[in-house]
Amino acid sequence: MTSVVIVGTQWGDEGKGKIVDSLSDKADVIVRFQGGHNAGHTLVIDGQTIKLSLLPSGIVRENKLTIIGNGVVLDPQALSSEIEYLSKIGIKVTPKNLKIAENTTIILPLHKDLDLAREERAGKAKIGTTGRGIGPAYEDKVARRSIKLNDLCNLENIKDKIELILDHHNILRHAYKLDLLSVDDVYQYLQEIKKDIIPFVANTWRILKDMRQNNKKILFEGAQGLLLDVDFGTYPYVTSSNTLPGQASIGTGVGPKFLDQIIGITKAYTTRVGSGPFPTELFDESGEKLGRIGNEFGTVTGRERRCGWFDAVLVRQTAQISGIDMIALTKLDVLDSFEKINICVGYELDGKEIDYLPLSEPLQNKIIPIYEEHDGWLTDTSGINEFNELPLKALEYIKRIEEIISTPISIISTSPNREDIIFLEGIFN
Repeated sequence: MTSVVIVGTQWGDEGKGKIVDSLSDKADVIVRFQGGHNAGHTLVIDGQTIKLSLLPSGIVRENKLTIIGNGVVLDPQALSSEIEYLSKIGIKVTPKNLKIAENTTIILPLHKDLDLAREERAGKAKIGTTGRGIGPAYEDKVARRSIKLNDLCNLENIKDKIELILDHHNILRHAYKLDLLSVDDVYQYLQEIKKDIIPFVANTWRILKDMRQNNKKILFEGAQGLLLDVDFGTYPYVTSSNTLPGQASIGTGVGPKFLDQIIGITKAYTTRVGSGPFPTELFDESGEKLGRIGNEFGTVTGRERRCGWFDAVLVRQTAQISGIDMIALTKLDVLDSFEKINICVGYELDGKEIDYLPLSEPLQNKIIPIYEEHDGWLTDTSGINEFNELPLKALEYIKRIEEIISTPISIISTSPNREDIIFLEGIFN
């Protein structure tokens, strides 16, 4: 088995960064395949907290190749800032350990302007965007007017493309009372960023093909979570890309048969940032306690996360849609001090019990969770590295989740630290 895909099974923030970091120890290359710098991954290594939003989590390990695939939308300024941040803590990012797909779409300042203006005008209808231009950049990509990294190699012939993108954006800028932009404004920006980013640009699909042929181990890293998928998430309160594991193929230029194993990262309870339906959200002391103990604040935005009990219906659904082979359960230790813990095992909709999340927003807002109550273990599990050392009630909780979601839990994380992880099945064997 040489290719493994990591995805989040909930609304993101499941702890993917730590799992990718752990598995990258055995991988030869780590590839980010979708999203932008709106995705936060937090790593704790030797007591030091490292926060990433764009670079693949494997960048913190020496002698590993990392790739940003074409499915990502890239803000060159965010990339430069993240590289500088890592440099200050002793992690070097160079064209030797980072390659970026030549056909990756560039996020321009005008995309951020539009993102913020829309959200400000939306009022109560806000999506909860990070305001970093990701959505508008994907819009331009789909509309066939985006500027890509390979355009930077041919700037003298790019002004027609700039005119095309401004024909659209200046209409919107006028509507939102933003200053209009000239072709020279955008051209000058591209000239400024060119020298810093060109050294990283490469034909990455060929690199991956060669690695596969040489039996190298490849780890594909997704951003956000499956419930934020633009097609199968809680639309319209979703991200602007496909977060399902199939995107690992499209977002990097490898065939679907290239992908050997899919691991879904799942938090032992449920959280989400921003607006949108959340069936098991808690508004009481238990919800506040989950957020406080779990330090539930967005890595990218710092926003407080909404918290609720584990929703097995949602995780079962995302696992089925995505073809997940195994689950990595994270933040189990956050539940250590709860006397009673609930698992959502079904929903009530208009007086009838259902076992799935409807894809219709009005119906999502009407469903009522059906809970199954479990006794807590009231024992410190933080830092436990052996499965048999977990408390009996914790083992029962894990087993019950496994039964409901019909997917094996083969990895368990018991703290934010790199070393506190239990593997019940070998990866990259």
